[in-house]
Amino acid sequence: MVTSEAKPEKTPQEILRSAIELCADCDTCRFLMEEDCAFFPELYRLWDQETETGIPISEAELRRLAELCTLCGLCPCPRIPMDVMEAKSRYIDKEGLPVTTRLLTDVPRLARLCGTFPRLINALQSSRTVDPLLRKAAGLHPERQLPAFPEESFFQWAEKKGLTSPRQGSRNVAYFAGCTAGYLFPQIGRAVVEVLERNGVTVHVPPQQCCGMPQLVEGDRQGALKRAEANMTTLLASVQAGDDLVSSCPTCGFFMKALLKERAYYSEAYQKSVNAGADELKVPDPNKSGNAHRVLKKMMYGNILKDDGYFSSLDPMARIGVAEHLFDVGEYLARLHAEGRLDTRFSAIPGRMAYFAPCHLREQKMGRPYLELLKLIPGLTVELVGDTECCGMGGNFGFKADFHEQSLAVGRPLLEKIRKRDPQAIVTDCMSCRLQFGQSLPYPVFHPLEILARAYQSGDPNSGLS
Repeated sequence: MVTSEAKPEKTPQEILRSAIELCADCDTCRFLMEEDCAFFPELYRLWDQETETGIPISEAELRRLAELCTLCGLCPCPRIPMDVMEAKSRYIDKEGLPVTTRLLTDVPRLARLCGTFPRLINALQSSRTVDPLLRKAAGLHPERQLPAFPEESFFQWAEKKGLTSPRQGSRNVAYFAGCTAGYLFPQIGRAVVEVLERNGVTVHVPPQQCCGMPQLVEGDRQGALKRAEANMTTLLASVQAGDDLVSSCPTCGFFMKALLKERAYYSEAYQKSVNAGADELKVPDPNKSGNAHRVLKKMMYGNILKDDGYFSSLDPMARIGVAEHLFDVGEYLARLHAEGRLDTRFSAIPGRMAYFAPCHLREQKMGRPYLELLKLIPGLTVELVGDTECCGMGGNFGFKADFHEQSLAVGRPLLEKIRKRDPQAIVTDCMSCRLQFGQSLPYPVFHPLEILARAYQSGDPNSGLS
């Protein structure tokens, strides 16, 4: 009897070659992503160079190309960025993840380190001799300012307030703060609690880890899967207790609402849950509300539509459960407003702000809830800026010495638009964007919830712009 041997897994180079050839055949992103992305312009440059000279794209060029994708979500084809993430992971499986990269993507560990040795960390960063050496060892660009860790994290504050234990209320939410609000900008987490409690919502801050996005982008497959699985367990326990899930970070939301559930609807477990027939594949119909499905012939699509993506090793029903119950805080507040349950007794904040809806929020297809909410504040003029652009920061991407210039090049059109508006302040949901704006522009930057919280507070009505 002849037995067929299992096909060997594709190498990262083979995965990237397939992606390049697919993109070259399509060509849509050659112009669509020309200014808003570092990855696609380089992909087409390499393809054109190979086509014109006959010299194949080198392994080193492929490796660097993979590093240019930050998984912003802006490109129209979800397969390409996830193929690039798969290639990155296979590189790391072979090469190992550098210690400095592992540390930089582990914000909770960095926060503990800086909290344990705050004076030492500040001294090292301010030393003209030591700081450049540290940056070189970590691969950080000398012009990038590292964010400081505050003395008290949001999670420490939440524990003091008794928010880390479930509480009973008429409306309960479990708040996933993420690393940026949790450790870098705790004032955002506090603002979330203040605004929700003002609207009669009882907030619980369950145990949580980093969402896994930084690990995913750097190719740390095991790190991403480990964190995602731990968070799913905790968050689903909150769902089962009757809580809604909310997050104030668009990157965490994009990861858990879009990426995590990718292809999960094709799993056997989901098909069984919706009573699909033996020759049927039922998938949610995005054009209809409720539990409407499209019915596809399994005979035609069964070999293509399978739960075989990056997160297929995790329980598909758990992935779907988290994705379908998680709201962005802005989305949640907009729902309260639509139901007539939002407290709109805001104090005036006279001033003019520019609002930028970040890539990961736009890719969740929820509109711009914060833009409408901010317009409820008396005296405040909010102008939308950068409807299609990207800030270019891309998490750790903009900090890296090798990609600093690409980061600024991608963000330059947006930065110029903001300069032309010359606002008194910038508002954006994304803290990666906040870091880019804060280091490139002369305007203060806030999360929308900081402005909403300030508008609820009594006192100086002009304090929102200081």
